[in-house]
Amino acid sequence: MSDSRDTVLFRLGEERGRAGRVLREIYRALKESGYDPISQIVGYLLSGDPTYITRNVRARSLIREIERDELIEEMVRAYLRERS
Repeated sequence: MSDSRDTVLFRLGEERGRAGRVLREIYRALKESGYDPISQIVGYLLSGDPTYITRNVRARSLIREIERDELIEEMVRAYLRERS
């Protein structure tokens, strides 16, 4: 059993680049559909409810192919990359 003071190592693997591509496609699809992409993506990430994402250009199907934690990791990585 691990001690609660230990740090857990989290590795993502192959989905790393794909999560970024999916996020960009979802962003474009939401924008094309007239939605505020940031609000809609945040709503999905917080709730897990895919109805926050439009069906336009299969966006809803695409976002469900990537785990929410992978999407969040990609966003954190991009944010930190811009500020480094």
